[in-house]
Amino acid sequence: MNDQSPAALPPNWPHRAHSRTITAAQHRWHVQIMGAGPAILLVHGAGGSLHNFRLLAPLLAARYRVISLDLVGHGFTVAGASARSGLDAMAQDIADLARSQNWDLRAVIGHSAGAAIALRLCQILPLRAAVGLNAALAQFNGVAGWLFPAMAKTLSALPFAAHMASRMFSNPAQIQRVMAQTGSSLDSAGMALYQTLTARKDHVAGTLNMMAAWDLRPLLAQLDKIDTPVLLLTGARDGAVPPATTLRAASRLPRARGEVLQGYGHMLPEEAPAQIAPVILDFLAENEV
Repeated sequence: MNDQSPAALPPNWPHRAHSRTITAAQHRWHVQIMGAGPAILLVHGAGGSLHNFRLLAPLLAARYRVISLDLVGHGFTVAGASARSGLDAMAQDIADLARSQNWDLRAVIGHSAGAAIALRLCQILPLRAAVGLNAALAQFNGVAGWLFPAMAKTLSALPFAAHMASRMFSNPAQIQRVMAQTGSSLDSAGMALYQTLTARKDHVAGTLNMMAAWDLRPLLAQLDKIDTPVLLLTGARDGAVPPATTLRAASRLPRARGEVLQGYGHMLPEEAPAQIAPVILDFLAENEV
């Protein structure tokens, strides 16, 4: 079922005219579609939304039908009754959504944790190519490997945790601090969108649920079996996912190459859309997408 006017969407949300709500695969999805041609999918990471691609999507839409979505519980996608926030569940539900809409996806582009979802989709759908931007393709090391997910799981179970976290993280000064830690610099309009997003307790709850359920180990163990052509781009200043993580993952994927862009941080789609769009378009063309 499709509804062209998502009720909760702010009137000034980027590319609102391209938004639609699709009820399928157990959830009520917020999706934006623009352009014409072969279909490619854009997948954001934990704590983000499809607005992360607001500057990149129109550049790709010059050649492709670009489909962006908010992940389960994120942005303006409403999760179904069951919390399906882990890597496998999210990828499977996106694949089911794509099939229900006859999207015939040819490629997927994922940012941060969305890159892991993109690679998992390569194992489910007959994709011709995948792109990872600042790809989060490593588990936390040591104590953090079990402590961070356990903390997220505990918080996600507390009735007022999402509300409290929303109040804290929607503070402009806090958003500035978090963004600085990523190594990226966004303009005031971009920062305001994050403030709108983090003020939504449902979005914060969705982020906590994803963090609590996230487990990369099965995917990482199978990287050498993913035969889809993959391009991994990252910023040299990325403070969230070290560039070495990108290069290490690229060395394990059979048909991948990794590139580090000087002068940029973790938010490549927002910080350097004009720089990465030609690289992505050339890569997709090379692989007959």
